[in-house]
Amino acid sequence: MYIDTHCHLSKEYYDDIDQIIEEDKNALVDKIIISGCEKNNIYEVIDFIHKYDIAYATIGYHPDQIDLIKPGDLEILENLIKTNKKIVGIGEIGLDYHYCNDNNTKIKQKMLFEQQLTLAEKLSLPVVIHSRDATKDTIEILKKYHLSGIIHCFSGSLETANVYINMGYKLGIGGVLTFKNSKLYEVVEKIPLTSIVLETDSPYLTPEPYRGKQNSSKYIPLIAKKISDIKNISLDQVSEITIKSCYDLFDLNK
Repeated sequence: MYIDTHCHLSKEYYDDIDQIIEEDKNALVDKIIISGCEKNNIYEVIDFIHKYDIAYATIGYHPDQIDLIKPGDLEILENLIKTNKKIVGIGEIGLDYHYCNDNNTKIKQKMLFEQQLTLAEKLSLPVVIHSRDATKDTIEILKKYHLSGIIHCFSGSLETANVYINMGYKLGIGGVLTFKNSKLYEVVEKIPLTSIVLETDSPYLTPEPYRGKQNSSKYIPLIAKKISDIKNISLDQVSEITIKSCYDLFDLNK
């Protein structure tokens, strides 16, 4: 069995959600955690977690949402979390400087990030962190808080991986690991399996041999197989240990 800790499930991407969920189950995906990180899709995600037994959610405001956030939106976020038991974390939240050359935008991203980390501390919830071209600031901010969670779509160096691991975070490893030009295997080889959780980030980042096609949680076993090959361990070990890590982070018994 497997858990996909990070996917984006939406009618915007998939024509038949019922079919997607059935395919996930047939691929031995026991649970999926949907990321509701845009103001216009959070309520759709909440509908899915009520409809599908395998579906849970994290919700939060992605850094690219900063110009859409209004006074009261964080209170709305808090109320949604308190009234929906299958919302198991806050995310994906963080910093994204990839297209950002404006210092004022960076300041606003940091402010929104810290406000949501404060909310996570208040509610005793794990966080799912988005960090793109912002490693130094992400680490400096996370050090201010006593939280656990996942560094989503990790693609950094071994040194950076160890910093996050020593802070108590798991690394989200997905389809990028299977890409022929990816060096991520060098990190995965050297870090403990207990510090890894599986994710697809679907519909994006489809693993080989389906790269270029639409991703979904049913491809999680391909990522697990790549990890088992790199570490020279059984697929059962990858499944067992990554599932335990998910349950250590999230309350998935609801």
